[in-house]
Order: sequence, then structure tokens, then C-alpha cells
Amino acid sequence: MSLDELPDTRVRDSAEPTTDPASDASDGPDAPEGPDASDSSAAPRRAGTWAALRPLLLRMHFYAGLLIAPLLLLAAATGFLYALSFQAEKIVYAHELTVDTVGERALPLSAQVAAATKAAPQGKVVGVWPAPEADATTRVIMKAPGVEEGENLTVFVDPYTAEVRGQLTTAGDALPLRAWLSEFHSSLQLGETGRIYSELAASWLWVVALGGLALWIGRRRKRRAQLVLPERKAQATGRRRTLSWHGSVGLWSAAGLVVLSATGLTWSTYAGENIGRLQDRLGGATPAVSATLPGAATGGADEHAGHHMAPDGTMPEMPARADVGLDRAVEAARAAGVSHSLQVTLPTGGKGYVVKERDRQVPVHLDAVAVDPADGRVMDELRFADYPVLAKLTRFGIDVHMGLMFGLANQIALALLALAVVLLVVWGYRMWWLRRPTKDRALSFGRAHPRGAWRKLPVTVLLPLAAGTAVVGWFVPLLGISLLAFLVLDGVLGLLAGRRRTAAAQQ
Repeated sequence: MSLDELPDTRVRDSAEPTTDPASDASDGPDAPEGPDASDSSAAPRRAGTWAALRPLLLRMHFYAGLLIAPLLLLAAATGFLYALSFQAEKIVYAHELTVDTVGERALPLSAQVAAATKAAPQGKVVGVWPAPEADATTRVIMKAPGVEEGENLTVFVDPYTAEVRGQLTTAGDALPLRAWLSEFHSSLQLGETGRIYSELAASWLWVVALGGLALWIGRRRKRRAQLVLPERKAQATGRRRTLSWHGSVGLWSAAGLVVLSATGLTWSTYAGENIGRLQDRLGGATPAVSATLPGAATGGADEHAGHHMAPDGTMPEMPARADVGLDRAVEAARAAGVSHSLQVTLPTGGKGYVVKERDRQVPVHLDAVAVDPADGRVMDELRFADYPVLAKLTRFGIDVHMGLMFGLANQIALALLALAVVLLVVWGYRMWWLRRPTKDRALSFGRAHPRGAWRKLPVTVLLPLAAGTAVVGWFVPLLGISLLAFLVLDGVLGLLAGRRRTAAAQQ
């Protein structure tokens, strides 16, 4: 038996009045609200586009909530843990992140790097993050054997005594706990294959959120407070109360969920590639400071160009480049105005020092300079104020999604949004369960809104809607593929149901 063949019988709490929307024939988020729907002062529903569009949204919201909700629940649960990891890593890694005593003056960065190199002689130093606060340690970033691609060995050094406080494998600015939870949230620790789950969840999150928002706002209600506040009356029990909480919490969290969906898609595998191309075409690509040294070989050039082979067939050693040192390079960057939470990349492959700011909290400090190691001259500057608007918005969106832009407040907001998604999914499944027929002997569940609602849409609405859906489905591939799968499945179920009804009528 398909979902659409199930009898329209619903469970009702013994304490619920017979006017509960759970007993209404439409039984959707736009169903009348009991006594309010029959009140003579209630404004009559005007037939029009919304009357035809609502059943289509109901069916889409039903199937999307039913089939995509497990992925949303998983993404929300792992996202909730990630939001808490910022504060957790401050506790778990307090010894590595902080110093015992704040000294009067920090040692030169070169001395701190020397201490880190002595503690981890197997590593090659590629970057240094000077201590951003007085009680923080300096991070010396290394490439080392056994460390996976995309990760580094980070040595934490007391800037006042050069004491090595510890060594950890890190990914970007994330320590092991947060790095593991971040990967768990994005791919369930399954690599690129696992990223399909998170992209599919992000692809549908904004659709479910906006569709549910439209259905909730479109409900008939006598009091405006019922739009933003859940039912608290004693007679509001069972499905009516659950629907009230589902709609109200969905209303309050809709904007945040759309932001999470959009920002999550920006670095997804398939939709992210399309977003990047569009951003580049619109002139919104994120710029980078130029650190190529004068006369250095460019991509694809022979690294031995300009050198002649010796008579014995060997290549003479290339003369060592002059290097003013790490401390002079940082001084030059600070003199150029790059001074907040520095991230220094050491010279390599014909490039000079790159000194960037990494303070992403408002007001952000993300300026960068490139310094010539030969004489400490600033070769290039890049100010965040000069970023294209789209690049700024992308940076802001990603940092909000990652809980970086507003610090603790950002992380609390992420945790609340994740908790809201968990509750919305649980409430949604509960309403689905309460709609199940109770007189059937076999186990069965509530049905979706009857199919065929799209036929009632005016052509002026149907054609743009179909075209827009096709464009969005192409731009967000996993959304388009899964939506097409839903349509095929729904068509097959409808065909089978029609044949069974025909066979039953002939008997």
C-alpha cells in the first residue's frame, strides 16, 4: 500500500477537542486552527495562486521532511558538537595554548622557532603564528613525516622562555578535537564520499526552511501572537501543540537556517564549484597577495634556468639567497600596518615571506603583505577593504558558519540553530506518526497531500516555477538529482496506486 492510498483517519488525543486541526481533512500546516477557523470574525480565504500553490508546498514539505530529515538531523547533531568544540579545546589543550607566567618581554621569533626545531628535528618549519595574546603561546607550523595531507605538526612555544609546551597535529587553526569534529560534521570521517551527505543536507535545508515558513505564515489564525509563539493553552495537546511548536521555532530559526545552508554550499563539492565559477565571473574572486620574488622561476619554468652544467656533468649548487630573517620580516609587516594575530609563511619556491592577519572577529583584520627576504622590503600589500564585495560576503558567511566571526556569541547561536533543527525534525516525525491511521490492522502511516496540485496553478506561475526549479536543480546538482528521484518515485507510486484502484473497481 502506498502512502497515498492510506485512509484519511488520524489519531486524536482523548483530551483534545474535536475541532483540533489533526482531524481536519487537509491536515497540513495551513489547516484551520479549531475554533478560530470557524469564528465569524475570521477573514475568508480568497481563492488564487496561494490556494493552488499551498497543496504543492505541502506535498514537497512532506516528502522532503520525511526523506531528508535524517540527514538534517545528523548534520545538526554533529554541528552542535562542533559549535561546542571551541570552548572545549580551550579546556582540553590549555597547557599547549597558554603560558604559566606572562613575562615582561617576548623573545625574538627566531629563538622561539629554534626551540621548536630542536624539539621536533624531523619537521620542516613552514610557518609561524606569533602569540596573539599576552598569555598565549606561539605556534610553529611544520611539515613532518607521518602527518597527513592538509594537516601540520604544530609546536607550541612559550614566547617568554622558549619552553616547548607541546606538539599537536592541527588542521588550519583547529586543534585535534575541533579538527576531528569538523571533519565528522562535513563528511562523517568518510572522506570525499562522506561529503555527499552534508552537501545533500545543505542543498535541502533552505528549501525545507523556506517552504515551511511560507506554509506557517499562510495559515489562518485569529491572533497574531499565534504566528510567533507556540500554543500554551491547556486544551492545545497532541498534534496541535506539536505543530504550534514546530511552526514557531521554524519561524524564529528560518533566517539562520537559510544562512547556514547558503554558506555550507559555498565550499561543498559540486554546488561549491558552480558557486565559485559564478563568483569569478561576477568579479568576486578572493584576491591573494603576490609574493613571487623578482627573477624567480614561474610555474612550469626550469628550476635550473640560468645555471650551466659543470664539465664533469654535475650541476653546481645554487647560491643561497640573502635572508633578513623572520624577525625583520615581521617588523616590516607591522610597519606596513599588518599587526593583528599574525600568520607568517616562510619563503619557499621562489616566494618571499607572506605575513597575514587572521583576526576574523568583528572588526576583522585580514590584511596581508609580502616581504622580500633579501632586504625586508614590502613587495606587495593587500587590504581587506579592497576585496570585492562578493569576496567579503563569502568570507563573512563562511566565518559565521564556522563560529569565528562573533566569537562566543556566534558559537552559541550555532548551537541553538543546531538544537532547533533537531527539535524541528523530532516534532515533524511526531506529527507524521500522529497522523497514522489507527483502524488498519497493518502498520501504516499518514499520507502526503494528494498529488496533482500543480495542475491547478496558473500557467503564468507554473512555467516560471518549473524554469526556476530546473535552474536551481542544475546549479545545486544534488538538490536537482534528489528532487528528480522524488518525482520519479512519486510517479511510480501514483501509477501503482491507480492500477490497484482500477483492479479493485473491476472486482
